[in-house]
Amino acid sequence: MKMTFQKLLIGASMAIGVSVVTVPAQAGTLIGATIGGTAASDYLVYDSNATNTFTVANTSENVQKVLSGNAASPTGNVELAASSEQAGFDFTKNTTLTGTIGGKTLTLSSLTSDDWFGVGQTTTTYGLNNLANTWFNQALNSNSTISTLLAASGYTQQTLFNSFLTNGGFQRFSDPNISYVNQDDTSGLISIGLAGHLNATPLIIPLLGLPSNLSKLLPPSLQASEIVKYTYDGKTDYLYSFKATNSGLLELSDHISHSGNYEVTIKGVPPAAVPEPSVMLGLLGVAGVFVTQRKFKKASI
Repeated sequence: MKMTFQKLLIGASMAIGVSVVTVPAQAGTLIGATIGGTAASDYLVYDSNATNTFTVANTSENVQKVLSGNAASPTGNVELAASSEQAGFDFTKNTTLTGTIGGKTLTLSSLTSDDWFGVGQTTTTYGLNNLANTWFNQALNSNSTISTLLAASGYTQQTLFNSFLTNGGFQRFSDPNISYVNQDDTSGLISIGLAGHLNATPLIIPLLGLPSNLSKLLPPSLQASEIVKYTYDGKTDYLYSFKATNSGLLELSDHISHSGNYEVTIKGVPPAAVPEPSVMLGLLGVAGVFVTQRKFKKASI
């Protein structure tokens, strides 16, 4: 009888032990979101319904709420450096959105002249090795504008760059609208939604300074996101995209903004695997069984 009971105890402990597994921690979305930077008050919060986005009060609760979407269903957004399109905008200051995702801090920021042109530089020239030139060249190439526009117009890429610079184009693309920040629990990949124009042609043509007859040479639909600067796990870099999906939303006042969702990604650190609560109880059960076995053996001597 003693041996039979001992075998039952051992069998039970083995069964519980086999069931002990770990699962990835649920990282979810950005939590504890706060606004900061050298222009911490220069932001707007847009909530949304099934049709439109619209401004709401700049509260921490609203900031957290509007970041709950994903690529399939973007929601509202937080616009950083919201005054970038206005006269007198201070291009030396930034607005940031900071929170925790997967246990690590992530900061998203608007851009300054230092980011675009180089530290201490308030302007730039065509051909320099900086973000302004890199992004501008990629924007033209990604939208197939060079071969059609330059060949037919007599314009040069430098002419377009200078017009874009003079017309405040880099400031205009420095105010990212963050609509969601999510992380894949297994790979650690962080996905960030940037709300923008599904068709950016009406926005880009005036910035390039093109007369109406030349603007007809552009593709009917141009796509380009605003740029977001990020700092995560000891690294700082810039994210942008030239490919948008239809968000299904329109900004209530202008009926064009936020119509496109541009998703950019960061190779994040996978969340640490932790035992499920039921597993922890199982481990405690195993420990209890072994204690019982030990007491049983002593009693049977």
